[in-house]
Amino acid sequence: MTSPAGPPPTGSGDGERRRLKLLAVTACPTGIAHTYMAAEKLAQAAESRGIDMKVETQGSIGAENVLDDNDVSTADGVIVAADKDVDLSRFVGKRVLTVGVAEGIHHPGRLIERVQSAPVHTEGGSIKPVAEGLGKERSVGYKALMNGVSYMIPFVVVGGLLIAASLSLGGHTDPSGGLVIPKDSFWMDVNNIGVIGFTLMVPILSGYIAYAIGDRPALVPGMIGGWIANTGSLYDSKAGAGFIGAIVTGFLAGYLVLWIKKVKVPKFVQPIMPIIVIPIVATTALGLFFIYVIGKPISWVFEHLTDWLSGMTGTSAILLGAILGLMIAFDMGGPVNKTAFLFGAGLIATGNQTVMGMCAAAIPVMPLGQGLATLTRKRLYTEQERETGLASLFMGCFGISEGAIPFAAARPAQVIPANMLGGAVAGAVAGVAGVEDAVPHGGPIVAVLGAVSGVPMFFVAVVIGTVVTALTTVTLVDISERKRRGAPVVGGGAPGAEPALVGVGAGAVVARQAVTGTSAAPAGVSVPARETAAGEAGGPDTALSGYLTAQTVKVSLDAREKEAAVREMAGLLARSGKVADADELVRTALRREEQGTTGLGEEIAIPHAKTDAVTAPVVGFARSVEGVEWGSLDGTKAKLVFMIAVPEAAAGDEHLRILALLSRKLTDAGFRERLMTAEDEDAVLGVLGDIR
Repeated sequence: MTSPAGPPPTGSGDGERRRLKLLAVTACPTGIAHTYMAAEKLAQAAESRGIDMKVETQGSIGAENVLDDNDVSTADGVIVAADKDVDLSRFVGKRVLTVGVAEGIHHPGRLIERVQSAPVHTEGGSIKPVAEGLGKERSVGYKALMNGVSYMIPFVVVGGLLIAASLSLGGHTDPSGGLVIPKDSFWMDVNNIGVIGFTLMVPILSGYIAYAIGDRPALVPGMIGGWIANTGSLYDSKAGAGFIGAIVTGFLAGYLVLWIKKVKVPKFVQPIMPIIVIPIVATTALGLFFIYVIGKPISWVFEHLTDWLSGMTGTSAILLGAILGLMIAFDMGGPVNKTAFLFGAGLIATGNQTVMGMCAAAIPVMPLGQGLATLTRKRLYTEQERETGLASLFMGCFGISEGAIPFAAARPAQVIPANMLGGAVAGAVAGVAGVEDAVPHGGPIVAVLGAVSGVPMFFVAVVIGTVVTALTTVTLVDISERKRRGAPVVGGGAPGAEPALVGVGAGAVVARQAVTGTSAAPAGVSVPARETAAGEAGGPDTALSGYLTAQTVKVSLDAREKEAAVREMAGLLARSGKVADADELVRTALRREEQGTTGLGEEIAIPHAKTDAVTAPVVGFARSVEGVEWGSLDGTKAKLVFMIAVPEAAAGDEHLRILALLSRKLTDAGFRERLMTAEDEDAVLGVLGDIR
């Protein structure tokens, strides 16, 4: 237990006054400029007040100037200016003030005054920044969901691939029915390890959703709640609630813990609240609530769905196949999926193998379709999602529908409908073709092992369903992205045209017509010598180690509003020849703006994007005489605009270090004035030339 800190110490034992010592941590989850500008502003404000300050930056290149134990032990207070989670456990017993990173940029002096009377951080305590307006809770919910998904993905991949490997190398069809692996064999051990991974997947999702909302005290109720949701036997159901149940328990646990934290308790109870009282109360309440309140309806739905399907066995094979496909694809292992699967498996013993044939064709469609979608439209997915997509393709081949869960959890409104449509098509095609499956399993593996009759039509059903799922997914995700940035759903250049992707063999065409209204030079057409030579790092017409060149500088920006300015800046970067898809660069930069303005105040804006729409790091700079409204907190219009673009897998971190130096340099009023008064592109490069 820590004692409350008294007033900040102002003297030593010998009666001499000593300088106040403060620490700070600055962090931005999506960019780099805010992190370093906040650090510089705080350091400057502290120096002007005669205060010692050390600032740890947690930028894109990792933590720098890290605070050690000695720093913390001698500090009088800590300012955390961050828009992402920062571990506060090392600051127990210290006055801690947490705010958004923008506060560190615009009000550093005010923060220094406030931290001297900030509350003391206690063991297991949680200090949250003040909400910054409407929509905050939605943002917290989205981040919590993504936090759970990110932790869940390794369990899905590892568990799924181990199960797939054990089935392919150690499994075989059994005459008595089923796809089996010999007991006590090596591959059964591998399979069991994979099953453990899958078993942990759901509670991990639930636990880390709860953790992102309620911090450490929410982790235990979140994980146990997820386990209960996934264990149907606890509430008399033949199937657990799956990942959908995990999402529900994760949010319930997180917000339940937040509510319990607000309850006033005696001081002697406070130290044990986060480690004993809150986890026990929240876990018990959530577990009983799920078993007695939520679990019963799930069991009821399961039973009545089974009865309903039993009454449909004499109906059209197309209709029954479509319904089973919809159910299989809906929750990928949840109660609806299990109802259809167990219905088909149960009929095998009666000699009716066609129902299981419909299910077997639909089972692999979701992971195969989502994996195909990541290959079809790579720009719509992050690097992690594309890697998960490859694993999903492999799992789909072995009938592991859970491979699609990470995609469904991250984008339920787009992915689940696409999965259901593809599953319905696959089930219907298999039904009309009379495909039969003799084992309670699905996917191409059962056909390869000889458990399916009507193999050609089985694969036709799977392929059609997969393609439908993939195309529907990318269409819905693309529409969603366009709506988010306020662009027409169909359009861009020609109606329905797809932004041109420049690849191997496509020439050096830079797709920038939609951005600047000018034509890109096709392959084979020469460009001015200045433009070709300027891109060489360290050349006479470059700055920032060659990332900013003469052709990516414009002394007078034409745009008068932010989106138009982003488009104009993207066109400016396209002159370098490093932009493969200008439209996608614009989309990515605008998505970043939706997460938080890149208007830093003091007439500066640094829009940035990490995207494979560029082939190499590139920086552009433009000035606006009248200024562009960028949503800066200090109300100033952006007159100095830098645009930064780097590939998803940019090698090394040199460019990030240089841009961190640029961010710090922009806090210097004299430096900004020199940029504003530079007469032409060469003069601008001269001002920026000393940043290398």
